[in-house]
Amino acid sequence: MIRFAAASKSYRVEGALVPALEPVDLTIERGEVFGIIGHSGAGKSTMLRLINLLEQPTAGQVFIEDRDVTHAEGADLRRLRAGIGMIFQHFNLLSSRTVADNVAFPLRLHGGMSDAEIAARVDELLSLVGLTAHARKFPAQLSGGQKQRVGIARALASKPSILLCDEATSALDPQTTASVLELLADINRRLNLTVVLITHEMDVIRRVCDRVAVLDAGRVVEVGDVADVFLHPQHPTTRRFVAEADHREGRSPEFPGVDGRLFRLSFRGDATYSPLLSRVVRDTGIEYNLLSGRVDRIKDTPYGQLTLAMNGERLEDALAQIRAAGVDIEEVAR
Repeated sequence: MIRFAAASKSYRVEGALVPALEPVDLTIERGEVFGIIGHSGAGKSTMLRLINLLEQPTAGQVFIEDRDVTHAEGADLRRLRAGIGMIFQHFNLLSSRTVADNVAFPLRLHGGMSDAEIAARVDELLSLVGLTAHARKFPAQLSGGQKQRVGIARALASKPSILLCDEATSALDPQTTASVLELLADINRRLNLTVVLITHEMDVIRRVCDRVAVLDAGRVVEVGDVADVFLHPQHPTTRRFVAEADHREGRSPEFPGVDGRLFRLSFRGDATYSPLLSRVVRDTGIEYNLLSGRVDRIKDTPYGQLTLAMNGERLEDALAQIRAAGVDIEEVAR
Protein backbone atom coordinates (compact mmCIF):
# COMPACT_ATOMS: atom_id res chain seq x y z
CA MET A 1 0.00 0.00 0.00
CA ILE A 2 2.85 2.35 0.93
CA ARG A 3 6.50 2.04 -0.02
CA PHE A 4 9.50 4.15 0.87
CA ALA A 5 12.39 3.75 -1.59
CA ALA A 6 15.53 5.32 -0.09
CA ALA A 7 13.31 8.24 0.98
CA SER A 8 15.07 10.82 3.15
CA LYS A 9 14.44 14.31 4.46
CA SER A 10 16.83 17.10 5.42
CA TYR A 11 16.14 20.67 6.49
CA ARG A 12 18.25 23.70 5.75
CA VAL A 13 19.33 25.36 9.00
CA GLU A 14 21.59 28.42 8.87
CA GLY A 15 22.72 27.49 5.39
CA ALA A 16 23.53 23.84 6.17
CA LEU A 17 21.46 20.72 5.45
CA VAL A 18 20.53 18.91 8.66
CA PRO A 19 19.20 15.35 8.18
CA ALA A 20 15.90 14.59 9.95
CA LEU A 21 15.37 11.21 8.30
CA GLU A 22 18.09 9.02 6.82
CA PRO A 23 17.24 7.00 3.65
CA VAL A 24 14.37 4.61 4.43
CA ASP A 25 13.43 1.46 2.51
CA LEU A 26 10.17 0.17 3.92
CA THR A 27 6.88 -1.40 2.80
CA ILE A 28 3.53 -1.08 4.59
CA GLU A 29 0.97 -3.67 3.53
CA ARG A 30 -2.66 -3.00 2.65
CA GLY A 31 -5.03 -3.32 5.63
CA GLU A 32 -2.41 -3.55 8.38
CA VAL A 33 -1.91 -1.30 11.38
CA PHE A 34 1.70 -0.21 11.14
CA GLY A 35 3.39 1.51 14.07
CA ILE A 36 6.35 3.88 13.97
CA ILE A 37 7.97 4.42 17.36
CA GLY A 38 10.78 6.70 18.42
CA HIS A 39 11.74 9.30 20.98
CA SER A 40 11.26 13.02 20.30
CA GLY A 41 13.40 14.09 17.36
CA ALA A 42 13.80 10.55 16.00
CA GLY A 43 12.13 11.48 12.68
CA LYS A 44 8.81 9.66 13.06
CA SER A 45 6.59 12.69 12.33
CA THR A 46 8.73 13.53 9.32
CA MET A 47 8.36 9.97 8.05
CA LEU A 48 4.58 10.08 8.52
CA ARG A 49 4.26 13.38 6.67
CA LEU A 50 6.16 12.04 3.67
CA ILE A 51 3.18 9.77 3.02
CA ASN A 52 0.72 12.60 2.32
CA LEU A 53 3.50 14.93 1.13
CA LEU A 54 3.05 17.47 3.88
CA GLU A 55 6.83 17.09 3.70
CA GLN A 56 8.58 16.61 0.36
CA PRO A 57 11.41 14.02 0.35
CA THR A 58 14.86 15.52 -0.12
CA ALA A 59 15.86 12.34 -1.96
CA GLY A 60 14.33 8.97 -2.80
CA GLN A 61 10.73 8.10 -3.65
CA VAL A 62 7.36 7.46 -2.00
CA PHE A 63 4.88 5.07 -3.61
CA ILE A 64 1.15 4.71 -2.84
CA GLU A 65 -0.40 1.58 -4.35
CA ASP A 66 2.65 1.19 -6.61
CA ARG A 67 2.28 4.75 -7.96
CA ASP A 68 5.18 7.15 -7.52
CA VAL A 69 3.65 10.16 -5.78
CA THR A 70 6.92 11.85 -4.79
CA HIS A 71 6.43 14.88 -7.03
CA ALA A 72 2.61 15.04 -7.04
CA GLU A 73 1.24 18.58 -7.20
CA GLY A 74 -1.91 20.49 -8.05
CA ALA A 75 -4.97 18.34 -8.75
CA ASP A 76 -2.94 15.10 -8.40
CA LEU A 77 -1.81 16.11 -4.92
CA ARG A 78 -5.35 17.03 -3.89
CA ARG A 79 -6.65 13.65 -5.10
CA LEU A 80 -3.85 11.88 -3.22
CA ARG A 81 -4.64 13.68 0.03
CA ALA A 82 -8.39 13.04 -0.35
CA GLY A 83 -7.56 9.34 -0.02
CA ILE A 84 -5.40 9.81 3.08
CA GLY A 85 -7.06 10.78 6.37
CA MET A 86 -5.02 12.25 9.23
CA ILE A 87 -5.62 12.39 12.99
CA PHE A 88 -3.65 14.94 15.01
CA GLN A 89 -2.24 14.90 18.53
CA HIS A 90 -4.04 18.07 19.59
CA PHE A 91 -7.28 17.41 17.66
CA ASN A 92 -7.10 20.60 15.47
CA LEU A 93 -10.88 21.10 15.55
CA LEU A 94 -12.54 24.33 14.47
CA SER A 95 -13.73 25.81 17.76
CA SER A 96 -16.45 27.97 16.18
CA ARG A 97 -18.13 25.01 14.45
CA THR A 98 -20.24 22.22 15.87
CA VAL A 99 -19.16 18.59 15.95
CA ALA A 100 -21.26 17.87 12.86
CA ASP A 101 -19.84 20.86 11.00
CA ASN A 102 -16.25 19.83 11.85
CA VAL A 103 -16.88 16.38 10.36
CA ALA A 104 -18.61 17.90 7.32
CA PHE A 105 -15.83 20.42 6.70
CA PRO A 106 -13.59 18.26 4.42
CA LEU A 107 -16.64 17.13 2.44
CA ARG A 108 -17.62 20.73 1.74
CA LEU A 109 -14.04 21.57 0.76
CA HIS A 110 -13.86 18.60 -1.60
CA GLY A 111 -17.22 19.41 -3.22
CA GLY A 112 -19.42 17.18 -5.34
CA MET A 113 -21.94 16.27 -2.60
CA SER A 114 -25.34 17.75 -1.84
CA ASP A 115 -26.23 19.01 1.63
CA ALA A 116 -28.42 15.94 2.14
CA GLU A 117 -25.59 13.58 1.16
CA ILE A 118 -23.18 15.39 3.49
CA ALA A 119 -25.66 15.22 6.37
CA ALA A 120 -26.16 11.48 5.81
CA ARG A 121 -22.40 10.88 5.74
CA VAL A 122 -21.88 12.90 8.93
CA ASP A 123 -24.64 10.94 10.71
CA GLU A 124 -23.00 7.68 9.62
CA LEU A 125 -19.58 8.75 10.90
CA LEU A 126 -20.82 10.10 14.23
CA SER A 127 -22.62 6.80 14.80
CA LEU A 128 -19.38 4.93 13.99
CA VAL A 129 -17.40 6.86 16.63
CA GLY A 130 -20.22 6.92 19.20
CA LEU A 131 -20.98 10.66 19.13
CA THR A 132 -24.47 10.86 17.61
CA ALA A 133 -25.83 12.59 20.71
CA HIS A 134 -23.13 15.28 20.54
CA ALA A 135 -23.63 16.42 16.93
CA ARG A 136 -24.76 19.96 17.85
CA LYS A 137 -22.16 20.56 20.57
CA PHE A 138 -19.03 22.66 20.14
CA PRO A 139 -15.48 21.35 20.80
CA ALA A 140 -15.21 23.29 24.10
CA GLN A 141 -18.11 21.21 25.43
CA LEU A 142 -16.33 17.89 24.80
CA SER A 143 -13.79 15.81 26.72
CA GLY A 144 -10.39 15.06 25.23
CA GLY A 145 -11.48 11.58 24.16
CA GLN A 146 -14.61 12.94 22.51
CA LYS A 147 -12.58 15.57 20.66
CA GLN A 148 -10.29 12.86 19.32
CA ARG A 149 -13.30 10.85 18.18
CA VAL A 150 -14.48 13.90 16.24
CA GLY A 151 -11.00 14.05 14.70
CA ILE A 152 -11.26 10.40 13.71
CA ALA A 153 -14.71 10.92 12.15
CA ARG A 154 -13.41 13.94 10.22
CA ALA A 155 -10.40 11.95 8.97
CA LEU A 156 -12.76 9.25 7.66
CA ALA A 157 -15.17 11.66 5.98
CA SER A 158 -13.82 11.31 2.43
CA LYS A 159 -13.60 7.48 2.68
CA PRO A 160 -9.79 7.29 2.66
CA SER A 161 -7.87 4.08 2.11
CA ILE A 162 -5.04 5.22 4.43
CA LEU A 163 -5.38 6.68 7.93
CA LEU A 164 -2.39 8.50 9.49
CA CYS A 165 -2.31 8.93 13.27
CA ASP A 166 0.13 11.56 14.53
CA GLU A 167 0.57 10.82 18.26
CA ALA A 168 -3.21 10.48 18.40
CA THR A 169 -3.34 9.34 22.05
CA SER A 170 -0.45 11.15 23.73
CA ALA A 171 -2.69 13.98 24.98
CA LEU A 172 -5.17 11.53 26.57
CA ASP A 173 -5.36 9.75 29.93
CA PRO A 174 -4.74 5.95 30.01
CA GLN A 175 -8.42 4.95 30.10
CA THR A 176 -9.33 7.27 27.22
CA THR A 177 -6.26 6.09 25.31
CA ALA A 178 -7.48 2.50 25.60
CA SER A 179 -10.95 3.39 24.25
CA VAL A 180 -9.52 5.38 21.31
CA LEU A 181 -7.15 2.51 20.43
CA GLU A 182 -10.07 0.06 20.53
CA LEU A 183 -11.96 2.35 18.16
CA LEU A 184 -9.02 2.52 15.74
CA ALA A 185 -8.68 -1.27 15.79
CA ASP A 186 -12.41 -1.65 15.13
CA ILE A 187 -12.27 0.83 12.24
CA ASN A 188 -9.29 -1.04 10.78
CA ARG A 189 -11.22 -4.31 10.87
CA ARG A 190 -14.52 -2.90 9.57
CA LEU A 191 -13.17 -0.73 6.77
CA ASN A 192 -9.93 -2.60 5.95
CA LEU A 193 -8.08 0.70 6.25
CA THR A 194 -4.31 0.83 6.21
CA VAL A 195 -3.43 2.62 9.45
CA VAL A 196 -0.03 4.20 10.10
CA LEU A 197 0.42 5.25 13.70
CA ILE A 198 3.33 7.08 15.30
CA THR A 199 3.95 7.11 19.03
CA HIS A 200 6.66 7.18 21.68
CA GLU A 201 4.90 4.51 23.77
CA MET A 202 5.53 0.81 23.17
CA ASP A 203 2.32 -0.05 25.01
CA VAL A 204 0.33 1.70 22.25
CA ILE A 205 2.19 -0.39 19.65
CA ARG A 206 1.50 -3.58 21.63
CA ARG A 207 -2.23 -2.94 21.88
CA VAL A 208 -3.13 -2.14 18.28
CA CYS A 209 -0.33 -2.65 15.71
CA ASP A 210 0.52 -5.60 13.47
CA ARG A 211 4.07 -4.50 12.61
CA VAL A 212 6.39 -1.79 13.86
CA ALA A 213 9.42 0.22 12.78
CA VAL A 214 11.72 1.61 15.46
CA LEU A 215 13.43 4.93 14.71
CA ASP A 216 16.53 6.29 16.41
CA ALA A 217 18.20 9.55 15.38
CA GLY A 218 16.55 9.50 11.95
CA ARG A 219 17.38 5.86 11.19
CA VAL A 220 15.11 2.81 11.08
CA VAL A 221 16.96 0.48 13.44
CA GLU A 222 14.46 -2.39 13.67
CA VAL A 223 11.36 -3.56 11.76
CA GLY A 224 9.17 -6.60 12.31
CA ASP A 225 5.98 -8.16 13.61
CA VAL A 226 5.05 -6.55 16.90
CA ALA A 227 5.15 -9.86 18.78
CA ASP A 228 8.68 -10.63 17.54
CA VAL A 229 9.96 -7.12 18.25
CA PHE A 230 8.25 -6.95 21.65
CA LEU A 231 9.38 -10.37 22.88
CA HIS A 232 12.83 -10.38 21.26
CA PRO A 233 14.03 -6.79 20.80
CA GLN A 234 17.39 -6.61 19.04
CA HIS A 235 18.42 -2.95 19.09
CA PRO A 236 19.24 -1.12 22.35
CA THR A 237 16.61 1.55 21.58
CA THR A 238 13.94 -1.13 21.13
CA ARG A 239 14.97 -2.82 24.37
CA ARG A 240 14.57 0.47 26.21
CA PHE A 241 11.06 0.95 24.80
CA VAL A 242 10.07 -2.59 25.82
CA ALA A 243 11.52 -2.06 29.30
CA GLU A 244 9.48 1.14 29.67
CA ALA A 245 6.32 -0.70 28.60
CA ASP A 246 7.05 -3.35 31.26
CA HIS A 247 7.56 -0.58 33.85
CA ARG A 248 11.08 -1.69 34.60
CA GLU A 249 14.53 -0.28 34.05
CA GLY A 250 16.30 -1.02 30.81
CA ARG A 251 19.01 -3.21 32.30
CA SER A 252 19.27 -6.93 32.93
CA PRO A 253 17.74 -7.99 36.25
CA GLU A 254 20.04 -9.09 39.03
CA PHE A 255 19.18 -12.09 41.19
CA PRO A 256 22.00 -12.53 43.71
CA GLY A 257 22.04 -15.73 45.71
CA VAL A 258 19.71 -17.62 43.36
CA ASP A 259 20.83 -21.16 42.49
CA GLY A 260 20.66 -22.58 38.98
CA ARG A 261 20.86 -21.22 35.47
CA LEU A 262 18.62 -18.30 34.52
CA PHE A 263 16.30 -18.51 31.52
CA ARG A 264 13.69 -16.20 30.00
CA LEU A 265 10.77 -18.13 28.51
CA SER A 266 8.53 -16.41 25.95
CA PHE A 267 5.09 -17.93 25.40
CA ARG A 268 2.74 -16.94 22.59
CA GLY A 269 -0.81 -17.91 21.68
CA ASP A 270 -2.36 -21.04 23.25
CA ALA A 271 0.94 -21.98 24.90
CA THR A 272 0.51 -18.96 27.21
CA TYR A 273 -2.22 -20.71 29.20
CA SER A 274 -0.86 -24.26 28.97
CA PRO A 275 0.30 -26.02 32.19
CA LEU A 276 3.58 -26.74 30.44
CA LEU A 277 5.94 -26.22 33.38
CA SER A 278 3.93 -28.60 35.57
CA ARG A 279 4.25 -31.36 32.98
CA VAL A 280 7.96 -30.72 32.47
CA VAL A 281 8.66 -30.84 36.20
CA ARG A 282 6.67 -34.05 36.55
CA ASP A 283 8.49 -35.69 33.60
CA THR A 284 12.06 -34.59 34.36
CA GLY A 285 12.19 -33.89 38.07
CA ILE A 286 13.89 -30.50 37.62
CA GLU A 287 13.42 -27.64 40.05
CA TYR A 288 12.64 -24.07 39.12
CA ASN A 289 12.23 -20.76 40.89
CA LEU A 290 9.96 -18.14 39.29
CA LEU A 291 11.80 -14.80 39.56
CA SER A 292 9.62 -12.52 37.43
CA GLY A 293 6.83 -12.77 34.91
CA ARG A 294 4.14 -11.08 32.86
CA VAL A 295 1.06 -12.33 31.02
CA ASP A 296 -0.72 -9.92 28.67
CA ARG A 297 -1.82 -9.52 25.04
CA ILE A 298 -0.14 -8.25 21.91
CA LYS A 299 -3.12 -6.97 19.91
CA ASP A 300 -5.34 -10.10 19.81
CA THR A 301 -2.61 -12.60 20.75
CA PRO A 302 -1.95 -13.65 24.36
CA TYR A 303 1.68 -13.82 25.41
CA GLY A 304 3.72 -14.41 28.52
CA GLN A 305 7.33 -13.96 29.59
CA LEU A 306 8.79 -15.69 32.63
CA THR A 307 12.27 -15.47 34.10
CA LEU A 308 13.18 -18.71 35.87
CA ALA A 309 16.13 -20.15 37.76
CA MET A 310 16.30 -23.83 36.78
CA ASN A 311 18.47 -26.75 37.88
CA GLY A 312 18.45 -30.54 37.93
CA GLU A 313 20.16 -33.51 36.32
CA ARG A 314 17.71 -33.56 33.41
CA LEU A 315 17.74 -29.83 32.76
CA GLU A 316 18.61 -30.23 29.06
CA ASP A 317 15.70 -32.68 28.63
CA ALA A 318 13.41 -30.15 30.27
CA LEU A 319 14.59 -27.35 27.97
CA ALA A 320 14.06 -29.60 24.93
CA GLN A 321 10.46 -30.30 26.02
CA ILE A 322 9.77 -26.62 26.50
CA ARG A 323 11.18 -25.75 23.07
CA ALA A 324 9.15 -28.56 21.48
CA ALA A 325 6.00 -26.89 22.83
CA GLY A 326 6.81 -23.77 20.78
CA VAL A 327 8.21 -21.69 23.63
CA ASP A 328 11.27 -19.52 22.98
CA ILE A 329 14.08 -19.88 25.52
CA GLU A 330 16.84 -17.36 26.11
CA GLU A 331 19.54 -17.93 28.73
CA VAL A 332 20.06 -14.83 30.85
CA ALA A 333 23.64 -13.93 31.67
CA ARG A 334 24.30 -13.26 35.34
